Amino acid sequence: MGPSKIDRARVAETALRLLNDVGLDGLTLRAIAKELDVKAPALYWHFKDKQALLDEMATEMLRRMNADMPDEPAADWREGLAGAMRGLRTHLLRYRDGAKVYSGTHFTDTSYAGPMEAHLRLLVDAGFTPAGAARAWLTAYSYTIGYVIEEQAMGPDPAAEAGAGAGAEGYDLQARAERLADHPLAAEAGFELFAHHDAGFEAGLSAVVAGVGAVLLSSGG
Repeated sequence: MGPSKIDRARVAETALRLLNDVGLDGLTLRAIAKELDVKAPALYWHFKDKQALLDEMATEMLRRMNADMPDEPAADWREGLAGAMRGLRTHLLRYRDGAKVYSGTHFTDTSYAGPMEAHLRLLVDAGFTPAGAARAWLTAYSYTIGYVIEEQAMGPDPAAEAGAGAGAEGYDLQARAERLADHPLAAEAGFELFAHHDAGFEAGLSAVVAGVGAVLLSSGG
């Protein structure tokens, strides 16, 4: 199979599938080429380096995310902003190291522009200035990306709710608390920070939405 038998879409789709098996560190062009049954140089017809491939992977993740967006826009800016961030987190968690792949990349087309315009329009119509709307969006987006990066770093199944005595895989919260017995607040914090990720995300998201409304909403409405 030569370079004419593969295209950018197939390479990116294969890379996303392989990502769940090997993670970002193990995702090499050589590994992807092996999965496609081609020689590694064939991939350079489509991507000059791994970063170019990551850009396409993130763009494909975004396309899939956009396909799942509701047809009707939210009636309230708070609902719209929070809903968009929930959707972003849900999609990032579908891929091992999904947040790391998605963050810091450059989209390879303008498929992001339409949904972004709609989200910003909802904020502006609610009373945000264009600059305030952009800042509100970036603040919520940055919170979500950072949360999921930390969430996924804790173990292979970070979205799973923790049991009473443990956090994400690899974390024994009771043992952590015992090690930090001389620092009771830091010890207790572990049960909040490293367990029950869904509830933790929602608590933080509520704080972010309330905060951008209080600081950035021009009309206070």
